Order: sequence, then C-alpha cells, then structure tokens
Amino acid sequence: MGVAIFTGMLSGVSSAALIALISRSINHQASARGLWVLSGFAGLVVVALITSIVSQVVLVRLSQDAVFQMRIRLIRQILQTELNLLEELGSPRLMASLTQDVHAISGAIERIPFVCIDLATAVGCIIYITWLSWAGLGLTAALCSVAGVTCIRFVRSGEVYLKHARDQEDQLFAHFRSTTEGIKELKLNRSRRLAFLEEEVEATARNFRNLSIQGLNRFAISSSVGKLIFFMAAGIILFALPKLITSDPHLISSYILTFTFMMLPIDNIVSNLPYISRSNVALKKIQDLGLSLALHPDPIAENVLNDNGWTRLELRNVVYPYHKDNVEDEFTLGPINLEVSRGEVLFLIGGNGSGKSTLAKLLTGLYTPESGDVRIDGIPIDNRNREWYRQHFAAIFADFHLFEKLLGFQDQHLDRKADRHLRKLRLIDKVRVQDGRLSTINLSQGQRKRLALLTAYLDNRPIYLFDEWAADQDPVFKELFYREILPDLKDKGKTMIVISHDDRYFQLADRMIKLEDGKIVSDAIVDKSTAGIR
Repeated sequence: MGVAIFTGMLSGVSSAALIALISRSINHQASARGLWVLSGFAGLVVVALITSIVSQVVLVRLSQDAVFQMRIRLIRQILQTELNLLEELGSPRLMASLTQDVHAISGAIERIPFVCIDLATAVGCIIYITWLSWAGLGLTAALCSVAGVTCIRFVRSGEVYLKHARDQEDQLFAHFRSTTEGIKELKLNRSRRLAFLEEEVEATARNFRNLSIQGLNRFAISSSVGKLIFFMAAGIILFALPKLITSDPHLISSYILTFTFMMLPIDNIVSNLPYISRSNVALKKIQDLGLSLALHPDPIAENVLNDNGWTRLELRNVVYPYHKDNVEDEFTLGPINLEVSRGEVLFLIGGNGSGKSTLAKLLTGLYTPESGDVRIDGIPIDNRNREWYRQHFAAIFADFHLFEKLLGFQDQHLDRKADRHLRKLRLIDKVRVQDGRLSTINLSQGQRKRLALLTAYLDNRPIYLFDEWAADQDPVFKELFYREILPDLKDKGKTMIVISHDDRYFQLADRMIKLEDGKIVSDAIVDKSTAGIR
C-alpha cells in the first residue's frame, strides 16, 4: 500500500510539474527552446507514466485482494453461523449481500486506483498554485471548501435514499425467490398471480426505483454543482484575480492552464462519488450482517470423527423455542428426554408441526438447545465439540440440497464405489460419476433423493437420519428402501433415525417415538413377533 500511495502521489506531482513546465514555456518562449526544458519535459513524462502505471497496478492488485478476502470472509462467516440464525435472516438477505453488496463494493474498489491518481494530480496542481501565489491558494481553498461542503451534503442525502433502496432490494430478492419456488401455484391461480405481481413485486420494485432515483439525482446534482463551482473559480481567476492580486498576464494564464488541467481529475473524483456511496451502503449492510453472524458463532473445530464405538446418545430436558416477532403463540419443543442406542432403528412419527424435524436438527447438532443437554456416552455437547459431534451423522432432510460434485472425499476409488451404489439405487442408467462429479442432477425429486442417499452411503457415518425420505419414491423403491436399504445399514452396525408417515412399515422399527405439540407422548418398543407395539 505504501508503494502505491508513494507512486500515486509522485505521479500526481509529476503531472502538475508538467503543467508548470508547459505554462512556463508558453510564457517564456525564448527560454522554452533550451535543452534543459526539453530534457525536463521528457523526464517528467517518463516519471508520470511509470509511476502512474506502477500505482494503478499495485492498487488494482490490492483492491482485488480486498474483494476476494471480503467474499471468502463472508462465506466463512455464514458457514460458521448457527443454522437457526441463518434461517431467521433468510436466504434472500444472504443472497443480496453475497451478490449485490459484494458487486457494489467491488465496483467501487475497482475505481479506487484511478481516484487515487486523480486525487494525487489535483493535489499536485494545488501545490503548483501555492507556488505561484499564496493568495491563489487561499482562493482555491475557499472554492474547494464550498464545493466540498455542497457535494458532501448532497452525497449524504443521496446515501440515505440509497440505504432505504437497499432495504427494498432485500424484499425484492424475497419476491424473486417466491417467484421461482411458487411458480406452479402462481400459474394455477390467475388472481393470486396478478395480486402477487402488482401488490408485491411491482410495489417493491417501484419503491426501489423511486428511492434509487432520489438518491442518484442528488449525486447528479452534486456532480453538476462541483463542476459549476470550478468553472466559477476559473472565471474569478480570469476576471477578478488580476484586479485583486496582480495584472501579470503570465501568472493569470498559468492559473487558467492549471485549473483547466485540474478540472478533469476533479470531475472524475466527483463522478465516482455515487459508486463510493453505494459501496458505503453495501459495506454497512455486510457489516450489519457480519455483526449479526458474529453474535452467534458456530466454531469449526479441527478435530474429525474418530468413531470410538459410541453406545448411547441422550437428550436430557432439552427445550428449543421458536422466537418469532409479532407472534403471540410461540412453538416450543420440549422438554425432551430421549435415549438412542447404537445400532437401533428409531422411527419418529407424529402429525405435521409436531416438532419432528426440529427434534432431528437438535439430534444432529444443527440446533443448539436453549436449555438441557445433548450427550453422547455421557459427554456433554457444547461449542467446543459440537463440530466433532455432527460428524457422527449423515442426514437427508426434507429440504435437502444436491451438490454437483462429490465433495470432501479423499478416495482414489470414489468413482467405482459411487457407480456401485448407483446401480443399487437403480440410477446407473441415468447418472454417471467421473472424477467425483455427477453427470447430471436434473432428475425427478425421488431420483434426486436417491442421489442424496448416494452421498450418505459414501459418507459412511455411524448414524443416519432420514426426514421423510421415502415420501417422493414410487411404491417399488419405497418398498426397497424399507425392506432392503434400512436392514442393510442396520446389518453394518449403523444407527437410523427415520421420520416417516408410512404406517405400513412401522413394524420394521426397533422403537417408535411419537410427538405431539413438541412433546414426546409415546416411546414404545416394537414387538417384532406380533408386528405390533408393546
């Protein structure tokens, strides 16, 4: 950074010195023919060119490194943040920060090298004006102060509008998500589609447009006022300064030439104010998001799973409430007391909204209980070992996500193993794996869940959790899942927690846990001999 600042300032001073030399040569034509003037001119051109290039190259590298670090830091913060907070923030807000905010900041950072060069040039010109006359410096400082105060007032006013526009953009991203995820429902109901378009999307987009116009108009006024003040400065120097200070035409021409040259870098600086202001708004958004994330850290421990033959997983008086704004009746799961043994097949049953998925996220360590303990073999799980605890699980949730590449596997035979499982999952004719990458994930929901099961197979964790996995499967593969896949995993010593509504397969469980309104109302062992529950 020091090199960039030094070379940038040197470039600006060299540019100002060129103007001084040109001015002197114009006003003293005879002496302008000297060899030293030509040598000085050539030397200053070379210095200005080289320092400008060096400064911009260094600053471009620094600015792009800053964008890179910001993106990685934000992604890392998201990955290290507790799931419940991320769900409260919502994916639209996170996506807006990862895309729009980062784009706005990177756009401003890309302009910083040129702003620095322009600023250095303007400073060099001011130094030359000071050398010409202290009175000229006073006039320049006064005019710059007036221009600066005026521009800053308009810029700050514009930032306020852009901040409100950015808030509307968060809402707009939420509507975009609703558009893509709810497209079937919108197409099937014309009234709903029109209401959504007019009352939600158009209204929010209109507010965003109007607020953006208000903000950008103030930036335009700021730029125009700045230019006007500098033109007024040139007029004052041309008409008023000779009467106030001196009537030397050579000095006046030097002022005019310097001011004219300084207009371009000043204009560039003012023109970049909207980008810098937008980046300030975006940076505040990211900082606010970062502060929110930092309040709920989820440290990533370095230790990995070493399956030491665990025997017992316990939940003791676990309570997890859902806190939502403007909701009087909040749902609370618990207190839950539950014990899971190694090698057990446990079915979680209950109606929608009974708390099954929430209990699953508590069991897997994705949610942290407000009170109570989660223990494995008597070891309490907290922030120090929660990452290690999670590595016991391979889970497929109802809202699962498929990655196009089999990530996290260090196995040179991965493709062959994956193909073997694909054949078992009856997907070998639809999907192939090459260098750990799936040939396609554009399949039906049931087939996509089978691909998720492929990843779970390869994870080879001691505990498997299936959240309504068979709900999207055809009858043949549903039968295969319950009659073959689950018993096969059990034979390998795996523990399975299955959330299911398929009552015809309940007899395949070792135990059945029934939830109602966030409470366990039944914990029964399945009697295999009578295919019932005792």
